[in-house]
Amino acid sequence: LVALLGVCAADSLEGSRPNILILFADDLGYGDLSSNGHPTTVTPNIDRLAHSGIRFTQWYSAFHVCSPSRGSMMTGRLPIRTGTSGAQWYGGVFNGDAVGGLPENETTIAEALKDAGYLTKAVGKWHLGQQTKFLPTNHGFDEYYGIPYSDDMGASAWDYYESVDRPPLPLVRSQSKGHVEIIEQPTDLNLLSDRYVEESVKFIKSSASKTVPFLLYMAFNHVHVPDFANPKWCNKTKRGRFGDALGELDDSIGKILQGLKESGAEENTLVFFTSDNGPWLIKGLAGGSAGLFRGGKQTTWEGGVRMPGIASWPGKIAPGQVSQTVVATYDIFATSLALAGAKLPTDRIVDGKDMSPVLFGGTKDDDTLHDCIFIYKGTPDLKCPVGHDTCPGL
Repeated sequence: LVALLGVCAADSLEGSRPNILILFADDLGYGDLSSNGHPTTVTPNIDRLAHSGIRFTQWYSAFHVCSPSRGSMMTGRLPIRTGTSGAQWYGGVFNGDAVGGLPENETTIAEALKDAGYLTKAVGKWHLGQQTKFLPTNHGFDEYYGIPYSDDMGASAWDYYESVDRPPLPLVRSQSKGHVEIIEQPTDLNLLSDRYVEESVKFIKSSASKTVPFLLYMAFNHVHVPDFANPKWCNKTKRGRFGDALGELDDSIGKILQGLKESGAEENTLVFFTSDNGPWLIKGLAGGSAGLFRGGKQTTWEGGVRMPGIASWPGKIAPGQVSQTVVATYDIFATSLALAGAKLPTDRIVDGKDMSPVLFGGTKDDDTLHDCIFIYKGTPDLKCPVGHDTCPGL
């Protein structure tokens, strides 16, 4: 029955251009969700999203830390191609004082969909360069609201320290190229999730009222250390502060999905949910869980790059599916462009594949989109360890 529903859904896609909603968690491990078997966390809204569509058991990030994995999702390309693998052979991220960012000549999912007539907005953590020329509004997004990097890269009430290179944590808004408004610095992390929900729902409802397709990239700061949360979530879970932060993340996702339903756009919206990389295990209980897998963030073991992955589209993707097909976060790029009727860039290699055959019932678990998945630890032959003339990266 599921297969038949999928085929029928695929047949009905012709001529439709779905809204794209990307819900992107930070440092969330494969084993952190209750739907993936964690014994003490409770994530009812994410679990409900999983049951409404496909839950992937072999969804891979392109990298084991934040910036490279996000750049890959944005461009559909491996980080090694976009120069975002880091300044060391073992990888790296764009800090709060970074001089670089995602290259301006890369084509992002926002640029491609904007050219196809979509309204575009990014909310939350960007982490692909904090200088104005690297912000989302210079990479195809009409609007941006959020923190330009990780929530530990600037002092706040939840993570206080003094640093010449890292000013207090800013919350910014940008609605045009070259213009950035600092809303609050340091930002009040107690209020951050509610603010993200408000910005997201407002954009969804506004776009739906205009009957124009939209791309919303909602990149949460949860569950990156520090495990901040609104006081109403403090001490509400069995998993300590991490569980409280995860509970707030789940609640926020539930409110955004409810806003999507109220807007009337739910049945024409493809929703993706995943995380940038695995849990930050060196943080102990403040980090997450990779479940049965070895390693976590900063490693290329399964725990570092194997992610929770969900795709849902009511009426188009048959509910209640669990897929073992190997997919990657950078497949979001190619899939979204294909469904929007936009062409893939032809002047560069795109590593992502169109997941449509998997989403709409055209493949089995033993079929494959990728002959193999390349996981780079960092940049080959760059600042190799002492005693090693070369280091592979791959």
